[in-house]
Amino acid sequence: MGSINPSFLHIGSTLGALLMALMVIFIRLKSSDRPVTIRKILIPPLGMSTGFMMFVVPEVRVPLWWALAAFLAGWFIFAYPLMKTTTFHEKEGLIYAKRSKSFFFVLLGLLLVRTLLHEFIDRYISIPQSGGLFFILAFGMIVHWRVFMLKRYRSLVQQEARVSQ
Repeated sequence: MGSINPSFLHIGSTLGALLMALMVIFIRLKSSDRPVTIRKILIPPLGMSTGFMMFVVPEVRVPLWWALAAFLAGWFIFAYPLMKTTTFHEKEGLIYAKRSKSFFFVLLGLLLVRTLLHEFIDRYISIPQSGGLFFILAFGMIVHWRVFMLKRYRSLVQQEARVSQ
């Protein structure tokens, strides 16, 4: 992996994850002031999907079953708290995400679990591989959460259409 000290890589990845979590919290708090649209629901996972380009680098590649396990863990385990804390409400004919008091704590909890898992996994695989696996885990989590949001959003739009008829 070049001449970068693995300790610095580990510290850098942990700090990067912390900064990303804080950024997500900040963005989510600001976004609850604006109406939700299908585009705003779909853009984050589409933008995130470009991260799969990291697997072009041989040092990042992992066995397919590891990738599948990481994706399924994100889909079934880590997405659940996000889905549980995401609700919508209608105001003046528009749909807004409702601010959840627990969302901040859910993200911090997910970050803590991710950091602890990272500590364990880094003993067995390289830092680039664990970064790739945690990216896949996060992608599974985000995709499931956004699919959930899209279904809930569409059901509210249909409900509003029935009420206005």
